Amino acid sequence: MRSGLTALAVLLGFSLQAMTYSGRVVNRAGEPLPYATVYPMDDPVKGTATNNDGYFTFEADLASGSEVVISYIGYEKASVLADSLTAQRSIGVAGATSEGGLIILKEQPIGLEEMVVSANQPKYANKRKQMALLLQAVYEQLQSDWPITPTAYRMVSDVRMDSEDKPWGIEQMIATVVTLPYNTLPPSYNSDTPQDSLQFHGEYCKRYFAPAIRKLADSIYTTDILEQMGSKTRKAASAIDSGVVVHKGLFAMGNAKAEFGEYMDDVRHWSVNKENDDVTVLTYTVKKSFMLIFRVQYTVHFIVDSRTLRLVRSAEQIKMKIKIPFGVKLDAGQLAMLNMLNLSEQQINKFRLRQATADIHFNTLYQQQGEHIYILEKNLHTDATIIGAKKQAIPLEVNATQRITQITPNAIPLTRDQLTRRLQREIVEIY
Repeated sequence: MRSGLTALAVLLGFSLQAMTYSGRVVNRAGEPLPYATVYPMDDPVKGTATNNDGYFTFEADLASGSEVVISYIGYEKASVLADSLTAQRSIGVAGATSEGGLIILKEQPIGLEEMVVSANQPKYANKRKQMALLLQAVYEQLQSDWPITPTAYRMVSDVRMDSEDKPWGIEQMIATVVTLPYNTLPPSYNSDTPQDSLQFHGEYCKRYFAPAIRKLADSIYTTDILEQMGSKTRKAASAIDSGVVVHKGLFAMGNAKAEFGEYMDDVRHWSVNKENDDVTVLTYTVKKSFMLIFRVQYTVHFIVDSRTLRLVRSAEQIKMKIKIPFGVKLDAGQLAMLNMLNLSEQQINKFRLRQATADIHFNTLYQQQGEHIYILEKNLHTDATIIGAKKQAIPLEVNATQRITQITPNAIPLTRDQLTRRLQREIVEIY
């Protein structure tokens, strides 16, 4: 529709002028939410992020009735009409500002602690045969619901990193992902676990930084490593974008059909509970360790509709602890990351990794369209701590959210050119 309006404007001899939209994003306590992403649904590239005081402003050509999405990890996504934000014609005056509406986001925890399990044990508890039958029934429903043809998801993906509650930056990527179901893959495709394959095409990327750490950020993301490679290797490496790898990896997490099929045969690790009268929670838990160096506990909840057994949501938690007796010296790139966390040069030179802990929560929400279910949203929250030989403890927090803006069933797979094209990047300083 918007492209049609643009064409009409050209024919009539005038151009559409951009409008400026602005506002403020806070939580229910009135506290500002820094680095919340704000983007028009029809044109996510025109979006922006809030500053440390929660304010945002962006320019776009939006038709009346267009929606603007506000997204912040740990909070429910909000959609408001662009017309409800303060808007004015852009006149190119330097420093011009406009006060916009106040947008209040509601909390949406993504941790496993949100799960409310009933005190009454259901009839399946401690009965492996009945558990196996239930798991088989849920898996058959999952196979029936899962798309059997390629599906294209257009999304806005945000990854934010913090240390001691201070955000140092956020990367926002607009991308298209095409899922290729296992049954559509060529015979040459080999995998121990039958699962979908992903094609990822990053369309546009923005990195938001506070000015004080912009220089440090640039020192990490801009290196001469490619120049040290041979010409063929350099050409191949230039088609790989580390940011794309991160966002693609997040989308690949939580493949419910593959994971459920892999785990269902070992009923010893399963339990079943009711979250409420309408939803049943199937829980898989396993613990692994390697000597005394590495320990991990993995728990995943598959939340299904109690009547249809259709998957509604999955919630995963990984608790990991690493203890290295003599410590490990970090490489230059890893030390540069520590420099982002304001360690002194003396501390960095002496830093040897001795311990690391991580608590990772990952949720996937689904929606039904027609006969199949499709991904609606993915959320990640990680609390980690790394400890050096001199007892230096460095806390790290990573938050990510991937919101689907458009779903195209029966999609055409991406071409080789799309998969290898370098995406456009923009650095934005947040004041």
